[in-house]
Amino acid sequence: MPADVTPNRRQEASRQRRQAILDAALDVFAANGFAATRLDEIAEKAGVAKGTIYLFFKDKEDLFEQIVLGAVSPVLATVSTVAEQEGDQPFDALLSRLIDVFRREILGTRRTEIIRLVISEGARFPRIAEFYHREVIVRGCAIIRALAERGLPAGDPRREALTKYPQLAIAPMLLAIIWDGLFARIEPLDVADLMAAHRTLLLGAHSEETKS
Repeated sequence: MPADVTPNRRQEASRQRRQAILDAALDVFAANGFAATRLDEIAEKAGVAKGTIYLFFKDKEDLFEQIVLGAVSPVLATVSTVAEQEGDQPFDALLSRLIDVFRREILGTRRTEIIRLVISEGARFPRIAEFYHREVIVRGCAIIRALAERGLPAGDPRREALTKYPQLAIAPMLLAIIWDGLFARIEPLDVADLMAAHRTLLLGAHSEETKS
């Protein structure tokens, strides 16, 4: 038997325990909110001792931050790859592609639960809001701003708008997340149609639009 089998098994067991804690934490955070969540409850749901949590995370805030990084980093990596590898495409087509990535990878996934938590708890827990702003908002806005500066000619009003307010590109997705959490049972929102309308407003009536 190779000498490194036992260390590898230990590493895999440790990775699985850490992931079980992250999965359980998201369930409990989503059900209770950040403030009301107790580490004891997370440990019980994950099937570990409470002390095990502290082997991987400093505190409840650190645990939440690692959930955010694990959920959002792959999305931002995909967006960055699209921006770099497809950057020679017309701006309208490229921005539409990025909007589709955001919609596919966030809306309809558990990542929406994280965003709702940040929206609902961020004011009471500034560390959460500051972390999310630094790791997600700043990075996402920088990508959109760079695309606008690179892909749109000087004098194009869209360049000025998106450079100054890159949040405009993803605003409908935040609306969809908030709407789904509050009003979907009363008035369901056709997210695909909303995004198509957003493309028309943002990119112009003559841009090609597809629903996926």
